[in-house]
Amino acid sequence: MSNWNEWRAQVDLDDYEARWQQMADDGANPHGEADLIDRFTPSSVLDAGCGTGRVGIELARRGINVVGTDLDADMLAYARSKAPQIDWIQADLVDLDLGRVFDVVALAGNVIPYVEPRDRPAAVTGAARHVAIGGHLIAGFTLRADWFPLADYDQWCTEAGLQLVAHHATWAAYDYTDGDYDDGDYVVAVHRRP
Repeated sequence: MSNWNEWRAQVDLDDYEARWQQMADDGANPHGEADLIDRFTPSSVLDAGCGTGRVGIELARRGINVVGTDLDADMLAYARSKAPQIDWIQADLVDLDLGRVFDVVALAGNVIPYVEPRDRPAAVTGAARHVAIGGHLIAGFTLRADWFPLADYDQWCTEAGLQLVAHHATWAAYDYTDGDYDDGDYVVAVHRRP
């Protein structure tokens, strides 16, 4: 997890949290991920790689049953301090097994790219095993040459029993294949369990 460790070593959690509040104070919407997830009208969401809980807390505020998981104990402690009523579980996606499924499993914020390269397919499988029949796995991540091609991610989802629904260029659901975005460096991939 060298990329994760490098990122995490540079990030002060108070500053990280303040960034989202500043966005709201400036009149921007800091809840694009929650807005897109909410379009699927889930009654339950697994916020996998939940970090400090921003997405999961917003979804819970909207009346959705949320469970958050992350490997980073400090980020989970931050999430717990903000929303102790939500189940926050320290776990690795590779061997994650909560014994239940969810309408949506969300991987917001470069979750899979920060997994060790050899473990990425297993991490996708770990997330996918929690997607209910008819449910969705929704992942947003930066496309970087030193991470993995989008086609690899789609293949890992297929191998985990999911079908591609859409690639969006943003959490606002702009079509990734639109001429304005098909060469973009970010994707929100939506897959469904049939």
